[in-house]
Amino acid sequence: MAERATGGTAGAAGRAPAVDRPDMVRNVVLVGPSGAGKTTLVEALLAATRTIQRTGRVEDGTTVSDFDEVEVRQQRSVNLTVAPMIYNDVKINLLDTPGYADFVGDLRAGLRAADAALFVVSASEGVDGLTKMLWEECATVGMPRTVVITKIDHQRANFEEVLIACQDAFGDGVAPLYLPVVTNGRVNGLIGLLSQKFYNYATGTRTENVPGPTYENQLEEYRDTLIESIIQESEDESLMDRYLSGEEIDTKVLIDDLEKAVARGGFYPVLAAGTGVGALEVLELITQGFPSPLEHPMPEITSLDGTPVPAIACDPDGPLVAEIVKTTSDPYVGRISLVRVFSGTLRPDMTVHVSGHGLADRGHEDHDVDERIGALSSPLGKLQRTAAKCVAGDIVAVAKLSRAETGDTLSDKERPLLMTSWTMPEPLLPVAIQAKSKADDDKLGQALQRLVAEDPTLRLENNAETRQLVLWCMGEAHADVLLERLSKRHSVEVEKIDLRVPLRETFGGSCQALGRNVKQTGGHGQFAVCHLEIEPLPSGGGFEFVDKIVGGVVPRQFIPSVEKGVRTQMQRGVLAGYPMVDVRVTLYDGKAHSVDSSDMAFQIAGALALKEAAAKVPMLLLEPVDEVSVLVADDHVGSVMSDLSSRRGRVLGTEPVGIGRTLVRAEVPELEITRYSIDLRSMSHGTGTFQRVFLRYEPLPSHLVDKVAG
Repeated sequence: MAERATGGTAGAAGRAPAVDRPDMVRNVVLVGPSGAGKTTLVEALLAATRTIQRTGRVEDGTTVSDFDEVEVRQQRSVNLTVAPMIYNDVKINLLDTPGYADFVGDLRAGLRAADAALFVVSASEGVDGLTKMLWEECATVGMPRTVVITKIDHQRANFEEVLIACQDAFGDGVAPLYLPVVTNGRVNGLIGLLSQKFYNYATGTRTENVPGPTYENQLEEYRDTLIESIIQESEDESLMDRYLSGEEIDTKVLIDDLEKAVARGGFYPVLAAGTGVGALEVLELITQGFPSPLEHPMPEITSLDGTPVPAIACDPDGPLVAEIVKTTSDPYVGRISLVRVFSGTLRPDMTVHVSGHGLADRGHEDHDVDERIGALSSPLGKLQRTAAKCVAGDIVAVAKLSRAETGDTLSDKERPLLMTSWTMPEPLLPVAIQAKSKADDDKLGQALQRLVAEDPTLRLENNAETRQLVLWCMGEAHADVLLERLSKRHSVEVEKIDLRVPLRETFGGSCQALGRNVKQTGGHGQFAVCHLEIEPLPSGGGFEFVDKIVGGVVPRQFIPSVEKGVRTQMQRGVLAGYPMVDVRVTLYDGKAHSVDSSDMAFQIAGALALKEAAAKVPMLLLEPVDEVSVLVADDHVGSVMSDLSSRRGRVLGTEPVGIGRTLVRAEVPELEITRYSIDLRSMSHGTGTFQRVFLRYEPLPSHLVDKVAG
């Protein structure tokens, strides 16, 4: 495909690359598992465009996109970052995403902001279950993709094996654009199947040659397959007729059809990259073969009340519609929002309408407010380079939007609009925390609100029953990053504590009980006597209060007082401090005093009667039971079912989902699945997912009562 021997326009690190038209922008997200080489590829592309003078190394913590303290220490990406550059007058916004499952929220944000993806697979590692899951993430949103096989110069690399594995895993639309040339165990160049040229990197600079006769048969075989795939997927019937008749097709025509095929999302060209090899070929494919923002389907846009609006195009002169794809906050710099502009033009100091809807269950209250845009900048790692404006299709960082959160819509204040947000993954790992000191406790609330604003995959719960502060996270690595951010970024020290699962109490049998509250020692006393009959109800029966008083032995005005006292005591519990459920209480007799009886006296009597009943019959602790749906590869179904049974679960059944995957449904006590997201990931090698829905309460086995109640 390549037609040039050298790189294009340089983009200096001190100056923000800028364009005026959407067709001169390419928004490209890098997707792939941890360790595949995404961040290293970003470095190579930045160096090839002379945006940076020297490539950094993940091992040294010197890369542009992994600049967070956590990333430097862990040597892996945990944040979505953007690296803009210019190549042949086209601005490329590279969005580097984490490859670890805990940070899938940032991956989905990157997919929302991009128009095409570089799907990165390591030549030394191949295709595993997690790689297939990431491919499905792209497929779900219809993201056009090209596959980049990295580390082709690694000692364990096998390009052809990995290519075949990609074709097996991703389908017939996978076809190579280049073939690596290996001489004496060293990759020294690439053969372009469209251009039929050998790009020689042996001297450190790319030069063009004609491939030798050694590669003639291989070149012809792969080239024929590639051209047929391009023409077929681009649906160019006239070109197919010309090709089948033996006509030689011009390379430029093939490149135009390649762009159509990639944009349709059914053709996935394969490139190769290694140390010093392949960066220019990737850049040429991005600028010549990737769709521009003009070809990106516009997300659903409505008015604030959900009413559909007329179609909006990617036009710099159109109404402003932009979306915050990533929010970061710093106690010194303030809040910085990474924004993709879908329509209109964003400028410094303009006033915009900020809308956020639909995430109240995760701590993001619906909000609509006008705010003034601060400075615009083009981020490159830690460096923020001033930008004069941001046109439709481009990406920019906006400072000091105090109410803006990830997923929010920015629009004209005279015409507020709302963009339907992308699907957020459900956090399923609960982590209970508490502040280490009073000073930390004072700062904890504000710090947590900042984390929630940044990260839609985090759900904050202040559990009134257990009196615990719980962070619902995507996994252990996600939790560790959040706690470190509290410590390093917000100077708040917290510690993990044992999570309490909210249990319930109920009666194990029926009985009658007396509530006697008589205190007449002088002055205004208390007098209330009530006789109650207590009986358990079936699971889910709730609470029933029955009035069977006859003859006025308990005055009519005090009957609700007895019920209130019973309800209050039920909320406090009588066995281990958990709320009581599934009980019928019948008031059938009692006594009152004309002077000393009162509302409060009968409330106390009702509570005392409930306590006496608890001493007469066995009390049961009830535990919550969830219906759990586990989606897992067929190879792991046996392990998952066995594990669920070991957790006191009841497997309800299985059903196939697609090819090679099975959905396992089971009923499992919540006490047994508080850390299931971690265990399932280990059991399924990172490929299993699950959902949980509360079903009912069931009696806790007797051998666990002392352990849990204690």
